[in-house]
Amino acid sequence: MKQRKAAAATQQQLKSHCKWRRQVFAMVLLGFCLCSLVLMQTQNSQIMALSARFRHEQQEQLPPKIAFLFIARNRLPLEVVWDVFFKGEESRFSVFVHSRPGFLFNEATTRSEYFLDRQLNDSIQVDWGGASMIEAERILLRHALEDPSNKRFVFLSDSCIPLYNFSYTYDYIMSTSTSFVDSFADTKEGRYNPKMDPVIPVDNWRKGSQWVVLTRKHAEVVVQDSTVFPAFQKHCRPTDPSKEHNCIPDEHYVQTLLAQKGLEKEITRRSLTHTSWDVSSSKDPKRRGWHPVSYKFSDATPMLIQSIKDIDNIYYETEYRREWCTSKGKPSTCFLFARKFTRPAALRLLNMSELGVHKATDNP
Repeated sequence: MKQRKAAAATQQQLKSHCKWRRQVFAMVLLGFCLCSLVLMQTQNSQIMALSARFRHEQQEQLPPKIAFLFIARNRLPLEVVWDVFFKGEESRFSVFVHSRPGFLFNEATTRSEYFLDRQLNDSIQVDWGGASMIEAERILLRHALEDPSNKRFVFLSDSCIPLYNFSYTYDYIMSTSTSFVDSFADTKEGRYNPKMDPVIPVDNWRKGSQWVVLTRKHAEVVVQDSTVFPAFQKHCRPTDPSKEHNCIPDEHYVQTLLAQKGLEKEITRRSLTHTSWDVSSSKDPKRRGWHPVSYKFSDATPMLIQSIKDIDNIYYETEYRREWCTSKGKPSTCFLFARKFTRPAALRLLNMSELGVHKATDNP
């Protein structure tokens, strides 16, 4: 009897000892697993940090890029001109195109490799004179900002042509830390709607060309805007030209936003895109009105292009201000691009080598 009790006690002790050993082993194993997990996380964090640093160093070594942002109805009729302009400069630019929803830039719709699949997949229907135009601009900027190498953002229409080769254009834009924004006080046309106050005070109301060139900082300001844009959607709409507060959003939005944010000292207050609005003496009724002159085949002459290149100052009547154009601190031409050119006109100029887009062309 005593022997059985002793054996049972011994067996109980053995069970307790084994249980204790299992518990210790489990705790040691758990501790080992936790230590391994912490070590793995630390190593993973270090690897990710090194990877991010490596990517950043790689990006720093790459040249800053200009994002060319095209607003088009469908295809780009002047793509052949831009193809010559872009060729050989692939590391210094990117292309984004906002066209009507569903339109694709594929081998059937473009002959230029630089526009293949460059359409936005979230484009919207754009109506002339409506807030949808500035919404399209914001969508373009949002996509272009995803690439940290993009440092400047150039808005272009489907009828724009470059006046110089890529190298001259790139150096002109990148040589300054400012944006190029045609902006002046709008005191005569009565487009300001008092209902915008106090969100947009009349003192911040500006007008200018929509064809701006923005720095990355200012592009981010436009994309992040949550106050001025809604006010434009609500109160800035086109009406009969004879009526009061006839507002064209794309001629006011970026200019007014930058004024509202106190950033006007960070812009060069002129556009780099030439547009001719002086149609009062035109004999062709179709050329009169709000829209700029469209240059046809017969208009496309060396004299026309040279007359645009010779412009070295712009006068702003409402501010009694003359803007003398400079680049790198020296007097320069005012414009790098021009519109509106039909396809026959642009091709004629290209064939005549008048646009200066070829690499062999000397810079001015």
